[in-house]
Amino acid sequence: MKHWIQAARLRTLPLSLSGIIVGSAYAYYQGFLDNKILILAFLTTLGLQILSNYANDYGDGVKGTDANRIGEKRMVATGVISAKQMKKAVISLSIITLLLALSLIYVAFGKENFALSMIFILLGIGAIGAAIKYTVGSNAYGYNGLGDLFVFVFFGLVSVIGSNFLFTKMLDWKLFLPAIAIGLLSVAVLNLNNMRDIQNDKIAGKMTLVVKMGFTNAKYYHYFLIICSIILLLVSELLRNDYPITGVFCCLLFVKHLLFVKNTIEPRNLDSQLKIVALSTFLISLFFSLNIFYI
Repeated sequence: MKHWIQAARLRTLPLSLSGIIVGSAYAYYQGFLDNKILILAFLTTLGLQILSNYANDYGDGVKGTDANRIGEKRMVATGVISAKQMKKAVISLSIITLLLALSLIYVAFGKENFALSMIFILLGIGAIGAAIKYTVGSNAYGYNGLGDLFVFVFFGLVSVIGSNFLFTKMLDWKLFLPAIAIGLLSVAVLNLNNMRDIQNDKIAGKMTLVVKMGFTNAKYYHYFLIICSIILLLVSELLRNDYPITGVFCCLLFVKHLLFVKNTIEPRNLDSQLKIVALSTFLISLFFSLNIFYI
């Protein structure tokens, strides 16, 4: 059990919940909230994230990408969990996550909104497919530089806008600002991971966006992701006539981090920043919610 918990990568779970927290808090701001939807949305998201982590462990493990990786050791690559066992876990968790997603959709839309239910069922299947195909298979998109795009779409737009729609059954253009911000911050975590692993990924033939653009350009890309997120959060709060607490907090959180990235020469030294950015994004989602609930 200890090894399966390690493979689940618990430190990634708060980041996966950030978009749901923002979308749900905004639903409260709009006058909508349902605890059943909230709980099922959390469970579905956690299922998707753990599924993604298991599939990533399996995909990189069988391809040999994790043989000389930096950071946490992977279970398949080290032989602690066999590829066959991990494959079975991925299949089982895919089924469980799909059942959770179907329950969430039924509670949100009932029998009356068949068209909306079908759209979200397709989104759910797409999310499960994206979680698996990041590193699994000959056409794994994580090996072709498309990981950033998928993370932005599913961790940002789908997570925030989708969860909010489950409550409200409508779209608010102002919500796209924090949704894009959470998506960019999630991409920043992936970008750090890929900057750290740039040398190993080159050897393994994993053509991430960082490998394609190079370490120096990846730093500039990282600055862009963080700074744009700060601006979007500030504008979002000002448009709601709230105090720009989240935007200011975001700025204060990342000043030291950006300086660290700027001064880093050896890619492996960025490993410590992964947890910082992931947890900072989670804290930002909580501050966003608190600003709506109490201030």
